[in-house]
Amino acid sequence: MSDSIDGVCRGGDGINTSLVKTDKVAEVLDGNVYDQTTEERRQIGVLSAIFLIFNRMVGTGIYATPSAILSLSGSIGLALLLWVAGTIISVTGMAVYLEFGTAIPRNGGEKNYLEYVYKHPKFLATGMFASYVFLLGWAGSNSVVFGEYILHAADIEVDRWNQRAVGLACVTAAFLIHGLALNWGIRLQNFLGLFKLLIISIIVVAGWAALGGALKIPKPDNFADAFEGTTWSAYGVVNALYNVMWSFVGYSNANYALSETRNPIRTLKIAAPTALILVGILYMLVNIAYFAAVPKDEILSSGRILAASFFKNVFGGTAERALSVFVALSAFGNVLSVIFSQGRIVQELGREGILPFSRFFASNRPFKAPLAGLFEHWVVSVIIMLAPPPGDAYNFILNVITYPLSVINFFVSAGLIYIYLNRSKFPNYNPAIKATLPVVVVFNLANAYLIAAPFVPPEEVQNVYEHLPYYLHCLVGIGFLLAGAVYWLFWAVILPKIGGYKLIRETVIQEDGWSRNVFSRLYDLK
Repeated sequence: MSDSIDGVCRGGDGINTSLVKTDKVAEVLDGNVYDQTTEERRQIGVLSAIFLIFNRMVGTGIYATPSAILSLSGSIGLALLLWVAGTIISVTGMAVYLEFGTAIPRNGGEKNYLEYVYKHPKFLATGMFASYVFLLGWAGSNSVVFGEYILHAADIEVDRWNQRAVGLACVTAAFLIHGLALNWGIRLQNFLGLFKLLIISIIVVAGWAALGGALKIPKPDNFADAFEGTTWSAYGVVNALYNVMWSFVGYSNANYALSETRNPIRTLKIAAPTALILVGILYMLVNIAYFAAVPKDEILSSGRILAASFFKNVFGGTAERALSVFVALSAFGNVLSVIFSQGRIVQELGREGILPFSRFFASNRPFKAPLAGLFEHWVVSVIIMLAPPPGDAYNFILNVITYPLSVINFFVSAGLIYIYLNRSKFPNYNPAIKATLPVVVVFNLANAYLIAAPFVPPEEVQNVYEHLPYYLHCLVGIGFLLAGAVYWLFWAVILPKIGGYKLIRETVIQEDGWSRNVFSRLYDLK
């Protein structure tokens, strides 16, 4: 029997049998799903795309992490410089994702870009990315912070279980809203985005007033010697930069839903720069406001309730509790945005056909939303919220989630560098905007630093764990990516060799109008 056959489009199980564009098939194919979708699914316009990005970036990071950044950097001056550095790195990252997004305007984000560049071995990049997306739940951490702020506002003592119970209600509500009422979920995201913008504006203006002495406490003098106490340890700086970058995560969030975006190339070109520039400016002004109103010692001891301390010092105790509600709603907006995008990545992996139960995860039934993908991310997020005890275990889980992102960003940017240097190998690559080689190299090197620096031994007072090795989350994060390679090895290499078959891909159109890949076995009858 021939080693290759033509790809075909087939029906069955409610699938439309109309012929669609398919690829030649030889063993495991290159994995470019024909992006068949329906125009009625394009519900996201410029404003919704801006707030999809804005909501993802502005969760709880700016309200919670400046105290950790100050602790790790040692001084006000270095902390502010790290926020500037984080903004610059994020701009370079946005440029990379803007180029790839306008070149490949479909749902899936990094999945598409890695597949486009790293074509051999077939589907290895997809398998490694899939294990990261499928096994780690981004929505869990901000759901827990939502619980903490709600309980703080209600003047209820926070413990492990009441905090996580409220967090469970938060992530469950986000899952149900996006899974059962797609349009209302987008409207709620937009509303919460406007609400966040209002609250941050209040903090900025209150910070200006605090600089003039309008405070309930004696005016702090944090700017008199801004670099006093600076630490230049590699471990402290890189972990401080991690916290900054965590606050900017989301500039690529619109890339995950481009198949559902009206005029996706134009929309992305407007939405991504608008959202990131706005957030970068607001973040710097908010940090200045904090330093103007909260003494350095109080910032260092405030932990995740720094914004509440700010409002207490500026407006009094009643305003502190009200602010906690505002920050909780901000966290909820972030959870909505995260689960919206992560559910679509899971769906795209289902459409690729490499996941177990791919048809289930690829579906938009019954409510014209990726309910199965959203459900998968909800399950993983709930496990991450409820399973680990407080302390080292919980912090370890959060760090495991963030570390692989630097690895993925490194390979995405390295892939774009490869395209620039080997343009003849990609004749159909025509992005609407170019990041330029120097910008991509800066983003690539920044992520190389973020990958390597956590392996530098910390000073004793800077270790992020009390009892665990400081580098453990790095090894485990890489292990999650390698787990995808192991899955790919069995699915695409070992089992076909043992079974005497080749994997053959067919492209089908689902009843909901979306295309997906189906793999079948072609046995060698020689």
